[in-house]
Amino acid sequence: MKIPVTKPYFTKDEEKEVLEVLRTGWVVQGPKVEALEKEVAKYVGAKYAVATSSCTTALHLALLLMGAGPNDEIIVPSFTFIATPNSVVYTGATPVFADVQKDTYNLDPKDIERKITKNTRGIMPVHQVGLAADMKKILAIAKKHKLFVVEDAACALGTKIQGKHVGTFGEIGCFSFHPRKSITTAEGGMLVTNNKILAEKARILRAHGMSVSDRKRHESKTFIDESYDVLGYNYRMSDVHAAIGIAQFRKLNAILNKRKRLADRYTKYLSRNPYIITPQVPVGYAHTFQSYIVRLADNAPISRTEFMEKLLKKDISTRIGVKASHLTPLYKKQKTTLKNTELLEKTIITLPLYATMMIAEQDYVIASINQALGV
Repeated sequence: MKIPVTKPYFTKDEEKEVLEVLRTGWVVQGPKVEALEKEVAKYVGAKYAVATSSCTTALHLALLLMGAGPNDEIIVPSFTFIATPNSVVYTGATPVFADVQKDTYNLDPKDIERKITKNTRGIMPVHQVGLAADMKKILAIAKKHKLFVVEDAACALGTKIQGKHVGTFGEIGCFSFHPRKSITTAEGGMLVTNNKILAEKARILRAHGMSVSDRKRHESKTFIDESYDVLGYNYRMSDVHAAIGIAQFRKLNAILNKRKRLADRYTKYLSRNPYIITPQVPVGYAHTFQSYIVRLADNAPISRTEFMEKLLKKDISTRIGVKASHLTPLYKKQKTTLKNTELLEKTIITLPLYATMMIAEQDYVIASINQALGV
C-alpha cells in the first residue's frame, strides 16, 4: 500500500458548492466568502473574521494593522514555516528569532524575554502543528513590555487552551486553509479579531485599499464610485475557494476527531519504541495534530535519512516537517544560535496522518517503523 504524508478529504459536497458558485457567475469575493467568515468567527469565538488569499497574506495584514514597520523588531520562533518571518520582512520590520521548548515545539517564554530590546514592537507566537503556545506567559510578557501579539495559528484551527480557541488571545489571529491543513479552501487564510476597527481596515487593505467592495457596488441600486485612499493589496479570497471551505467546514469536527484518534493510536504504540520520542501535550491543551511529528532518539541505530529512506522503500512518505528559519540562506546572516530549534530540525520526522487514513494503513506504518529501527 502507498501511504502519503497527508491528503485532503473531498466528497461530492465540495463539488456541489463550487458548481453552485460557477452557475451564479459571481466567482470573485462575494457571498460565499462572507458566509465562510461568519462560520470561522463563530467557531473560534471571535467577533470578526476577514478572509484572505493565504495565511501569509493574513499575517502581513495583521502586522501592518498593528503598525509594524522599519526599525521595529518582531520576536518570532525560528522553528516555523518560512512565511512567519517573511511576513515580518514584508512590513520592513526585522524578525528576531527566539528558541522553542524541546517538548512542545513552541516559543520558549524565557527566550522571548532575552530577545527583547528597545526596538521590539511585538511577539508573533506560532501554535506549531496544532499545539498551542504558552499564551498565558506570552501575554504577560507582552503586557509587561507593552508589545502587541499576533498569533500565527496557521496549523491550529480547533486548537484550544482551557476551552479558549487560539487566535483569540492576542490582538489578531491568523489561520491557514492550505491543503496540508485539517480543512482546506485549496489556498486561503483567515484573519480574526475582536476589534471592529482592525477588521474594517483589514477588509479595505485586502482589496487594493478600495473604499467600497465590488459586491456592494454591484448590489447597489444607486451609482457608487470607489476611492483609493490607502495603499492596499490584492489579498482577497474568491467565492470558489470559499465554497470549498464551506463544504469542508461541515466536516471539521469529524475530521479533527478522526485525526485525534489516529494521533492517540500513534502515541500508544510508538511510545513503546525506545528510539521514538512521541509528542507531549500539556494538561488543559487541545492538540489538533495538523501534523504528527516524532523525534528520533540520539541512540537510534540508524540516521534519520536512513530511517526515512527505509520507510519510503515501503511506499510510506514522511517529511522533515518544520525547518529552522534562522539557518536558511535568507536569514543565516543574523548568526543566531538556538539550541532546541537546531536539535529539533535534525531529529524530527512527520508521519502520515489524514482524515481518511484507515487503521490498517496506520498499523502498516507503525509496523514498518519498528522494523526499520529493529524493534
